[in-house]
Amino acid sequence: MLDVLSHSVIPFEAFADQFSATTELSSVALGGQIINVSDEFFAEAFHLLLVEPAPSMKGQFGPKGALYSGWETRRHNPTYDWCIIKLGTSGSIVGFDIDTSNFNGNEAPQVSVEILHTDQKEEPLVHDSRWSEVLPKVNLGPDSRHLFKIPQSTTASHVKLNMYPDGGIARFRVYGHVVPVFPSDVSKPFDMAHVFAGGVVVYTSDQHFGVGSNLILPGRGKHMGDGWETKRSRQKGHKDYAIIKLGAPGALEYVELDTLHFKGNFPESCELHAIHASDHLPIEELYKDGGSQEWTQILPRTKLGPHRQHYFQLESVAGQLYTHVKITIHPDGGLKRVRVIGRRAADHFPEAEPLQLTETPSISPPAVAALDMPSTSGLATIVPVLPLTPEAFAPFGHVVQAYGDLDAAPRGTRITAANFGTAHKFHKLAPILSSYPPGSNAAPGLSVYRCKPLENVAADRTTELTAFERHPYTNQAFIPMGKGTGEGIVDPADSYLVVVTKNGEDDKPDVATIRAFLATSAQGIVYGAGVWHQPMTVLNKPLDLTCVETQIGDGSAADCEIVALDRTKQVIKLQLPSV
Repeated sequence: MLDVLSHSVIPFEAFADQFSATTELSSVALGGQIINVSDEFFAEAFHLLLVEPAPSMKGQFGPKGALYSGWETRRHNPTYDWCIIKLGTSGSIVGFDIDTSNFNGNEAPQVSVEILHTDQKEEPLVHDSRWSEVLPKVNLGPDSRHLFKIPQSTTASHVKLNMYPDGGIARFRVYGHVVPVFPSDVSKPFDMAHVFAGGVVVYTSDQHFGVGSNLILPGRGKHMGDGWETKRSRQKGHKDYAIIKLGAPGALEYVELDTLHFKGNFPESCELHAIHASDHLPIEELYKDGGSQEWTQILPRTKLGPHRQHYFQLESVAGQLYTHVKITIHPDGGLKRVRVIGRRAADHFPEAEPLQLTETPSISPPAVAALDMPSTSGLATIVPVLPLTPEAFAPFGHVVQAYGDLDAAPRGTRITAANFGTAHKFHKLAPILSSYPPGSNAAPGLSVYRCKPLENVAADRTTELTAFERHPYTNQAFIPMGKGTGEGIVDPADSYLVVVTKNGEDDKPDVATIRAFLATSAQGIVYGAGVWHQPMTVLNKPLDLTCVETQIGDGSAADCEIVALDRTKQVIKLQLPSV
């Protein structure tokens, strides 16, 4: 057993100063679990790891006596009771919160804590010689939270809580720093904000209903209570924000913002900023308004919707590395999770891949022009293909889809019962517009595109982008005629690509604003008039799409203008999702 150098008792009011930059390694929300226990006659030990504070159950009785939310053992133990806990993830430990709330007269008088690290599947036993004491025997009091800080320990995977001689403890929380887990494939992007990658929520402007640390937990949660939610604001122009320290410096590609369970209290909109900050920079220099640190906006203010996952490509500068991300919500509300996808600094700059020149698909003039793009010295620009959502696609047009949960529809959507109660009607999800000059003989109509599946997909699931087109005088809708798979479910056999870009100052596609989406067979899209987009592209098998548009029909540029990308100056590839 190792000698314990020191420990200190922390006043409860100093909790934020001492533990706000740590992670609760033992929490059931991270996967913490009870492995073995000496006794749990009156109250089971799993309560120790629950997220919510221990409620009072005064006056409630079961077959064994009074009920408690905590761990309570029999009386008159001649030695001591113990509980072995497997942490949700391995990490170094800096302190504990040992809570005896509601235990008064039957609380544990004293405790000690030991730790152990193992990569083996076999769980450690109570008398395993590898246990090391990190908190010596300390006194506890009734109905109180007891905070203890210790010198940062070595890596631990298991903790043993010893209780002398017996009694009850409501909650046991182990605070420390995660040992980051990164993908074995160094070229693979991953969630750099995830708690298992070493991400930490270091500051929140407000967390009245739900704490900011929930934003980076595994999974999508169970209810509204396991997200981050601020109190209602009454001041015009109000905003709230949370700062996340990433697990490692890295280049950022896209973000997933999840409003699951937040149906009437999701934020109206949000924006993201990022910064590369020194480890020694005081946190107040990061979060205070008007501080000395300059944040870079990587997602402009964008509307959010209720009870859904949102995916947004980030506007980070190529090669720029960041250590922190700030999510700002307007004016207030709740978010469930924030996933920041990127690549670690050391993994971000792969060797240049020689370009394999191929013929550009022939497109008949006069509708074709060449797009002049800046050179990237032979490196291909990779654009991620993200799930299609109405909020991310809003700058380019509309998404046409139904919602299994009516409360998940975009705010303002009119929904009524129809067909004698056998259906729901989602009204006017997109307009039908055209602005052809008088006398052009343009007329609206329905067409069907029978699309062959994409063939030129490389082994790394990339495909080259070769051309854009636009329809100057009409918006254009595409409605898939395959089988709907349900909201949010992508069937690779029936999915199709939606690739768009904004118009540049030269009246040609602005390749810096390219966005790519994967649409399901339950989603239609409407390109806004004049919006540059890739010709319709489907994956894996043929798919029919009904097109709703206004056109002259003579093949002129007034109906469709096409621009081929000059790949001798820049190659742009789409990163398709894995099958």
